[in-house]
Amino acid sequence: MRAPATLALVLCITAVALAQANPQQNPAPTTTLTVRSNLVEVPALVTTKHGEVVFALSAEDFLLTDDGVQQHISLVPDTDSRPLALAIVVEVGGAGAGHLADYAELGPIFDAIIGNIDHRVALITFDSTPRLIQPFTPSTDDVADQLANLRSGDNGAAILDAVAFAVDTLDAQPGQYRRAILLISETLDQGSNTSLNEALRLISNTNTAIYSFAFSSTRSAVSHEASKFSRPDEPGPAHGCFSRQGADAEYKGHYSKQVLDCISDLAPPLRFATMAFLAAHSALRNNTAESIARLTGGEFFRFHDARTLQRALIAVSHDVPNYYVLSFTPTTPTPGLHALRLTLKDRPELRLQYRPEYWIDPITTP
Repeated sequence: MRAPATLALVLCITAVALAQANPQQNPAPTTTLTVRSNLVEVPALVTTKHGEVVFALSAEDFLLTDDGVQQHISLVPDTDSRPLALAIVVEVGGAGAGHLADYAELGPIFDAIIGNIDHRVALITFDSTPRLIQPFTPSTDDVADQLANLRSGDNGAAILDAVAFAVDTLDAQPGQYRRAILLISETLDQGSNTSLNEALRLISNTNTAIYSFAFSSTRSAVSHEASKFSRPDEPGPAHGCFSRQGADAEYKGHYSKQVLDCISDLAPPLRFATMAFLAAHSALRNNTAESIARLTGGEFFRFHDARTLQRALIAVSHDVPNYYVLSFTPTTPTPGLHALRLTLKDRPELRLQYRPEYWIDPITTP
């Protein structure tokens, strides 16, 4: 289910003649009323500085702003008891071909991550193309068997295409299911057709939590892909600060005075959204796997072999049931990217992990 979820309620009010109408008379005009409601979910993990999970907080303990504007938030109860749809997305191409043996003994850990709830699990592999290997099933054994018999793919590592494919696959699952993706890949995207802007929209426009487990991309792959990531023809935020000059500047790691002056002249909500867009855009190109997880409020782990991968998955199995899920209805549901900031009241010693943004699609007229 994409978030913010956009619900359209169409009420058709037709005038009815009380007296007998002329059969040849044109029908009375119909008035269409469209009502929009956006519900944004913000998963948050609260820990001490030693990594211990903090329990027993309430919605009143949190403060949330949307583009700098404070929002009224609610705490979604019993989220860990809701059924789960889990997509496991594994790289078999590029450098992933050297890690196929690391995936062979993961079945019991998936059971620990899911817990004792109704669930559906699917397996998606990718090289330069994503493929659905195991459609959604309640059997983690079926997924584990497929993982133990994977074959290497081509030299591609189309991470953004694979995540977009997984999000679309999850969208077909029943609405009452929570959605999550376990992404096992190298750090940097190689060869996706999905643009950075489209990937940012898809990732920020979903209630799917993504947990990334990454091994390092090869040096040759990093050098090759970096040369392709400057896409000055990609549109940026609608206000126009992110011009060709701004795109070139962002690729080089800095911004021109013209772009910064343009951003500083914006009203505060647009300024927050613009800076969030630029930061997310840069993060997706510099470390694709990590930024995908951070943008959804999930977690990111590096691994080197089967042992370190299993250890990272076990850490996630401890954290997943302990997320707080906050929700709110935006006071200004402007289409585009929105920057979120979540803090704890009077608890500076605690650490917060949460999704830093979300995306609202424009309303399309039926």
